[in-house]
Amino acid sequence: MSRHYSTNRPPLQPQALTPLPLGSVKPRGWLLDQCRVQGSGLTGHIEEFWPDLGPKNMWLGGDSEGWERGPYYLDGLVPLAHMLADARLKQMAARWLESILRMQDASGWLGPVQAPYFRPYDHWPVTIALKVLTQHYEATADARVIDVMNRFCTYLQNTLAERPLFDWAQYRWADLVLSIHWLYNRTGAAWLLDVAAKVARQGFDWHSHFENFPCTEKTTLDSCTLATHVVNNAMAVKSGGVWWRQSGAEADRRSVYHTIETLDRYHGQVTGVFSGDEHLAGRDPSQGTELCAVVEYMYSLEELLAILGDPVFGDRLERIAYNALPAACTPDMWAHQYDQQVNQVLCSVAPRQWTTNSDTSNIYGLEPNYGCCTANFHQGWPKLVKSLWMATADDGLAAVAYGPCSVTARVGDGTEVTIIEDTGYPFREEVCFTVATPAPVQFPLLLRIPGWTPAALVQVGAQEPQPANAGSFQAINRVWTDGDGVRVRLPMPITLERRYRNSMAVVRGPLVFALKMGEEFRLMTGQPPQADWEVRPTTPWNYGLPLAPTFATRSAPIGSVPFAPAAAPIILHTRARRIPTWRMAQNSAGPLPVSPVATSDSDEDIELVPYGCTNLRIAEFPVTEQRTA
Repeated sequence: MSRHYSTNRPPLQPQALTPLPLGSVKPRGWLLDQCRVQGSGLTGHIEEFWPDLGPKNMWLGGDSEGWERGPYYLDGLVPLAHMLADARLKQMAARWLESILRMQDASGWLGPVQAPYFRPYDHWPVTIALKVLTQHYEATADARVIDVMNRFCTYLQNTLAERPLFDWAQYRWADLVLSIHWLYNRTGAAWLLDVAAKVARQGFDWHSHFENFPCTEKTTLDSCTLATHVVNNAMAVKSGGVWWRQSGAEADRRSVYHTIETLDRYHGQVTGVFSGDEHLAGRDPSQGTELCAVVEYMYSLEELLAILGDPVFGDRLERIAYNALPAACTPDMWAHQYDQQVNQVLCSVAPRQWTTNSDTSNIYGLEPNYGCCTANFHQGWPKLVKSLWMATADDGLAAVAYGPCSVTARVGDGTEVTIIEDTGYPFREEVCFTVATPAPVQFPLLLRIPGWTPAALVQVGAQEPQPANAGSFQAINRVWTDGDGVRVRLPMPITLERRYRNSMAVVRGPLVFALKMGEEFRLMTGQPPQADWEVRPTTPWNYGLPLAPTFATRSAPIGSVPFAPAAAPIILHTRARRIPTWRMAQNSAGPLPVSPVATSDSDEDIELVPYGCTNLRIAEFPVTEQRTA
């Protein structure tokens, strides 16, 4: 158990790793640029023009929207403000936080009693607000947070029998248990575990749901329920791990892996997420994935990394964060999609094969389809940065995911050290660490070696590089002195993944590659940068790859807008052939033809760029038949 950071108190199961307090990890390099792009985009300006987050919001004491949107927004604004040390963003967050901390009533209820159009005493938006308050406390040590959370948990203890969880809160119960456990670990009050048990008993039984999974096909309109909702499933991924901390049951621990495997089998996409537009929609790459599901799946994986410590969750986290997350927003982060498609060849207001979503779902804009993603997407990048490093049980540090950053933490005997992580990862193969310490100190440094790398090398100082096993944590336990360095090389061979209907996806390290298409943005409404856009193709899209394609790799500088289509940091050149019979259907790339596909068209040179650098793309390609002489 870490001596320096709050960890699970008995009888909770000890966590493998301990999340560091907000602010311990700071972005650098391209990741700092990306966070600054976010702060200069919608996150930093949305209150100026979106009424739902304006001064009349009920969480600010007004009389308009008072359900999930204010807390959702803060769940990203608060961590972004602190990791950027941005005074303006901090001031924006403080206005909300001060209002929330003052609005608790005598019963302990926190927040609006009834948001417009919703039932009174809905636990779901308060659950998000608690996550916000825990982050605020970690960054500021504001003692009011502990008092407010204690009083709300007392409310739960007194009222759950007569006012049980319902609707969204019932399916998202694990998020509430996380905050109750967080409070227990800081106070030791045993009654809080009784409250957590009541919450879990009232929550939807995700374990049984995935043991007898009924959603093996695209959800039909008449079978849509909250159990088929894509965001609920993204949150449910962590539920077994969260409850295992209290139950200690091996079946709960195992259920995490079964849940992920089941969602992959029936609804998985090459980006690491699963389809859901708005409900689980099968493996067809023209089906959509909701942006809320992307950021919530990331959050589930970040929590699972801490709870179970399995490096496989780091692999999945990077696959989603470096592909699906940036692709769902314009490069300047002023506009986003509700639904992104893996094979996305037109973004327009038009009917598509969605289960329930509207014709606006895949345009880039302020509030396409519905405003939940407008409020919720802000957590993606800042929570990723926060989770790049965690503390180990033996007072060391673990790099659980990679990106340019610095971490400052207490290690070993309590010495505070800083580790600078310099890297162009995931666009580059090398990660370099430099230790800054005021005095020599012994502690273990754990480095995640991704499962996809065949020949990783770890070099400490001037020593000979040593091989490291893929899919593991490489531990270096030594006395560290100021200026010590570690160099990690993670070779990224290009691999070909077989996907839906025997199609092919091109992957290099954590990055998925997609066809670079000509794109024309057409202004629909609004005044740029606050605007809604259609995106139309200016080049062909219906290409197939040969069974054994060859690639030439070209690197380019990593710019200040890292995921801009015109400035992709790495490009693959290959040959492909058009498939004239593969056409548009329902305003999307038509159903993938079953590979191999016959075509008489000639070979053409095409470019593939990182999926996150695209607004239009093909990422799951048909495989063309080999020509005979």
